[in-house]
Amino acid sequence: MKTGLDIPLRADRRRGIAQGDLRGRALLRGTVFAALTGLCLALPFPAQSFDSLTFSVAGPDEDTLTRSLRSASILAQLEQDEDRAPQDILAAAQGDYARLVEALYAQGYYSAVVRITLDGQEAATIPPFSVPKRIDKVRVRVEPGELFTFGKTQVAPTNKRVPLPEGFASGAPAQATVVRDTAQAAIEGWRAAGYAKAEIADQSITARHAAAKLDVALAVAKGRQFRFGDVLITSDSAVREARIRQIAGVPRGETFDPVAVEDAAQRLRATGTFRSVTVTEADEGGPDDTLDLLIEVTDRKPRRFGFGAELSSSEGAMLSAFWLHRNLFGGAERLRVEGEAAQLGGSGMKPDYDVTARFEKPAVYGPDTMFFATTGLSYDDEDDYIDRNFTFGLGVTRAFSKQVTGEVGISYSRSNITDLYLPGDPTRLLTVLSLPTAVTIDRRDDKLDPTEGLYLRAELEPFAIVNTGENGGRYAFDIRGYRAFGSEESVVLAGRLQLAGMFGPSAADAPPDYLLYSGGGGTVRGQPYQSLDVDYSGTRLGGRSFAGISTEVRVDVTDSIGVVGFADAGYVGAESFPDGSGDWHAGAGLGIRYATPVGPIRFDVAGPVAGDTGEGVQIYIGIGQAF
Repeated sequence: MKTGLDIPLRADRRRGIAQGDLRGRALLRGTVFAALTGLCLALPFPAQSFDSLTFSVAGPDEDTLTRSLRSASILAQLEQDEDRAPQDILAAAQGDYARLVEALYAQGYYSAVVRITLDGQEAATIPPFSVPKRIDKVRVRVEPGELFTFGKTQVAPTNKRVPLPEGFASGAPAQATVVRDTAQAAIEGWRAAGYAKAEIADQSITARHAAAKLDVALAVAKGRQFRFGDVLITSDSAVREARIRQIAGVPRGETFDPVAVEDAAQRLRATGTFRSVTVTEADEGGPDDTLDLLIEVTDRKPRRFGFGAELSSSEGAMLSAFWLHRNLFGGAERLRVEGEAAQLGGSGMKPDYDVTARFEKPAVYGPDTMFFATTGLSYDDEDDYIDRNFTFGLGVTRAFSKQVTGEVGISYSRSNITDLYLPGDPTRLLTVLSLPTAVTIDRRDDKLDPTEGLYLRAELEPFAIVNTGENGGRYAFDIRGYRAFGSEESVVLAGRLQLAGMFGPSAADAPPDYLLYSGGGGTVRGQPYQSLDVDYSGTRLGGRSFAGISTEVRVDVTDSIGVVGFADAGYVGAESFPDGSGDWHAGAGLGIRYATPVGPIRFDVAGPVAGDTGEGVQIYIGIGQAF
């Protein structure tokens, strides 16, 4: 898709003057000049740093214009380098004429004078084969002239359902970006109505210098209204073509919609099977007003393995590893086998082990529904019990929108439990059948390191203990919010609220992994792992309700290093829904974050600030934010 918009430009490179309403010759001259300068890059010049770079901008908007011009200037970027060769400085200066003029156009200044001098000599007049051996002082002087406003403005025809930018009106600042945005909005308005080949057919842009007015007239050719036609796979892939079409979910026969095109590409990317996905429209529509879509994919390597580690001074080390197959049967099916060993070397703790497998098949009941099957074996050796568990489950997840997903399934588990709190450590068998359901709303800007947005997950799982005849359920809510502040949004406030509970059987009769505790890296940092529980008439077990509150202040110190201050509090009670009759404890501390491509490396040090469940400091090391 193209807008066809071309704002005229006239630039006199010899004097460094930009005046608006010519096109072509100066840019061509600049291109040749830059090419000749590039030929000199291989010549042996000594690397010398210029001593100073000065921006001088006339007029009342000096501060605003200086910031925008510095942001566009290559010279300003070069100033940060320790060593700069003279030919690099000259090339940057000569390229900055066009960059600065474009930045001025973006602000509405079309009669500007731009001068760039290197030790007093105009950069545009320096021949490419006569580069000075040393450049000390660089000066950029800009006379922006009068701010232009829009005179006559017209764009037609337009789709009345899609509004144009408010700034495109007579008397408003005549910013070039507003003209471009208006042209783009006019085209997107018609594309949203099915006119896939809409474009700018004609334009008239006139700068009236005496009146400081910019007259703009844009003519839009909307073309034909199309329906989706065939979906053609234009690349080789190990995934079957029929499955690629099924996953993409293009609504063939329906009115063309660019949102549906982007959704098709996103569905294919979400499988994780493809390294790249491109969905484009055919150049020409068919005689029956249909428009074919072309899909080009590049496969990832089908197999992958990885590992992870976390360390806590109280909980010990946690080691994990996984093996993944991205295209098990040629239909973008995923199989992930994962193993984990936790509490290795923990204070007074014994290791826990877990092995799970999860199979996923996308686009089973429509393009937005995925089938999954899970199974696993686990061994948990805790203070109150030892649980040897087998689980198997089936279910589906559905994406209702880009931000909302739902999940429903059926799960079977069988546990061999040794209750260590009872005399003789008696063993009991539990067979549990459950119906886990969940809804997730994820509006975070970045899942690995969020700075803005909201995350909400709500879970409800009714269950039946088949061999005892008891029924019940459990619920969980996890709400997280993020807000960035300050210069360049370098300060992030993050908050989290957790609620969970179980109803039905008593704590002694319930599956042990349904009981709730507080303390440790996932709940209250600074308190020992699962240190807060409930006293049931002299027997201490996990609670039937839990509430947790966490807050963090994250401050970026550099592009890769940040510091964090945090405070957590947790509640555990014997009741099914928190009512305040249980106990609280809290912890607080400081941390450091180091940014990496896979998420920030986390190092936290925390200690207790309320409650009597722990003392001393706890250390936590891992990958990713705490929440």
